[in-house]
Amino acid sequence: MQDETGTRTVRPPRRGKYGPSQVAELLAVRESEQGLFLDAETGNTNDDILLHNLQQTAPVKIGDRIRVFLYLDPKRRLTASMRIPRMAEGQVARLRVINVTKEGAFLDVGAERGIFLPYAGMRGRPKVGETVWAKLYTDKSGRLAVTMEVEDELRRASRPAEGVHVGDMLTGSVYNITERGAFLFTDERYIVFIDHKEIPVRPRVGERITVRVTYLREDGRLNASLRPPKEQAQTADAAAILALLTAHDGKMPYTDATSPEVIRDRFHISKAAFKRALGHLLKEGRIFQSGGWTYLCEENKNS
Repeated sequence: MQDETGTRTVRPPRRGKYGPSQVAELLAVRESEQGLFLDAETGNTNDDILLHNLQQTAPVKIGDRIRVFLYLDPKRRLTASMRIPRMAEGQVARLRVINVTKEGAFLDVGAERGIFLPYAGMRGRPKVGETVWAKLYTDKSGRLAVTMEVEDELRRASRPAEGVHVGDMLTGSVYNITERGAFLFTDERYIVFIDHKEIPVRPRVGERITVRVTYLREDGRLNASLRPPKEQAQTADAAAILALLTAHDGKMPYTDATSPEVIRDRFHISKAAFKRALGHLLKEGRIFQSGGWTYLCEENKNS
């Protein structure tokens, strides 16, 4: 695999029960100019783990048993730091992506080094600098890792929506996107579902967005939309149609008989929304339809 700098690495053989990306309580057994050496419990003092002076966040003396985070230094030596993860195993938090490699990513959990997020645990493809929901866990090799598969944890942490009305605006962060739509965990700890038909521009997993509540479900969760209300949407959709007509000599091969799939692909709106916008423009006398085409009325071509 690779380390968080993107350098190709080969994991060293485990000579004891401790390895990189672990948190352990170790005994300080001897001192050097660089710092203190901790007992690796292998029976061989050559395996003792250095806790460098720069990695000590509080005074330490020989005989102290201290809690440390283990990682590999640039020379591939197992090294200790008193900067351990700010979260416990099983906890979920929003974490910043600090590097992305061919095998996964590394997230900042407050430890000396980033914690590995394997591709298998990703939701979408996070980028450096983004913040995503993730859970800290121990993998099969005994090392700390993180996963973006947090649906169960957020479900348990959520609460039923109370005092919320259709039309209310809520803000939260996306924690998953499926073929059905996107799932949001709001600042109030509500679970919100946004159907793909209500998403004009696909958000990124981890992105904070504001949505409009469209439905209150019996289980206390909410449905919402990233689209404006119909009245506002109709105005915007009509403007988009006029812009397209103007850019194409006042005509387009789309009418109220065009298939929903073509409408969604070309205008990124539903067939119903397209028909509402067309109807509005027809009523105003700004367009007309003929032979499977829609035309801009002559008096509107230069307006």
